[in-house]
Amino acid sequence: MQKTSVSRQIPSQPPAIATNGNGLLPVDFWPHPAVIAPNHFVFKSLSNWSFNIAVGCSHGCTFCYVPNAATIKQGAALAQFGISDPDAQWGKYVLLRQWDEKKFLSSLNAAEKTPRAQLNPDGNRAVIYCSTTDPYQTIYHPDPLKRKELGKAARHLVRRSLELIRDNSTLNVRILTRSPLARLDFDLYKTFGPRLVFGMSLPTLRDDLGRVYEPKAPAPSQRLVSLRAAKAEGLHVYVAMAPTYPDSDREDLAKTLESISKLDPITVFMEPINIRAENVRRIEAQAQALGMTLN
Repeated sequence: MQKTSVSRQIPSQPPAIATNGNGLLPVDFWPHPAVIAPNHFVFKSLSNWSFNIAVGCSHGCTFCYVPNAATIKQGAALAQFGISDPDAQWGKYVLLRQWDEKKFLSSLNAAEKTPRAQLNPDGNRAVIYCSTTDPYQTIYHPDPLKRKELGKAARHLVRRSLELIRDNSTLNVRILTRSPLARLDFDLYKTFGPRLVFGMSLPTLRDDLGRVYEPKAPAPSQRLVSLRAAKAEGLHVYVAMAPTYPDSDREDLAKTLESISKLDPITVFMEPINIRAENVRRIEAQAQALGMTLN
């Protein structure tokens, strides 16, 4: 099999990492294992379970409501890592979950045995990677050895868990990412056949808007290239055109939808920005820093 060369698309300057009074870094290992957990999605038709590799996300998208909807509930635990405001500090902390194969298999077995009558039918008996973080983010750490350790552990979390789902269950998998690094696992995806669908968030084709709303994530144009590569590899592809930006005009929407339609995706998931807590302020601050005026 021919190997695909993948650019890591790392920003020229890694995000600043603050320390608390004890010198602790908000980039480390989370003291709990990564397991498959029910997500109780309503109306989203995405999945029945989630597999989240980390608490926090290095992409730190300005629109994201995850820190208000989920992460903020873990405030006491996050405080131990010097995170005093999970919402305001979103994008500055990534705490990678531990790998415990026995506990993962236990959670997989529980999901596999869940009667269909107890599941939302639009979840398709699927596990989503991920619902509150990105499975293919780059984890930054000022210590090169620690950074390498975290990166290697994250890769193992994703690949090993996928192998176990494939070999020890009949569950389906839905990948959702903003990172072209997912191409490193296209070979593994193909071994699932129709049980796995691969998707990327592509709300716009305008890279300038991406720098406002998703400043640390790979550019939308790079994601479109990865989606085309996935289709060329024969993968089952979908697109999350989410969240749609208030600044995406008719021309942008038409071009984005035209590009998506050429992928012949099995579905397109679309929603507007969910206004929560500090995300509007984050968007405004980033736009001002770039000298842009938003709607």
